[in-house]
Amino acid sequence: MPRANTVPAGRRRRRKFLKRAKGFVGGRHRLYRTARETVQRALMFATRDRRDSKSVIRKLWITRIAAAAEENGMTYSRLIGGLRKAKIAIDRKILADLAHSEKKTFAELVKIAKG
Repeated sequence: MPRANTVPAGRRRRRKFLKRAKGFVGGRHRLYRTARETVQRALMFATRDRRDSKSVIRKLWITRIAAAAEENGMTYSRLIGGLRKAKIAIDRKILADLAHSEKKTFAELVKIAKG
């Protein structure tokens, strides 16, 4: 008796993986099994890296703030502590943007944090 291949559904399922494997090199985009393994692995990395990218961006902000604070004669931790004591609630994203684009405003914030 011939083997059933679940043709329409199975072809659609395989096609889905092969479409996602577009751009992969060699058999990874041509052969179903290797394409499926590679796509599943890529999806796993994508999920992990979506989470990791947030911490990478935060580290970049902190590095920029620390560099700008050093230019104004203060350390990063003292700056953050001083702003907290002065009850100024500015997040690190905005602080990094100020340090990069508006140096005078950032210098004023450093003066407030010193006092």
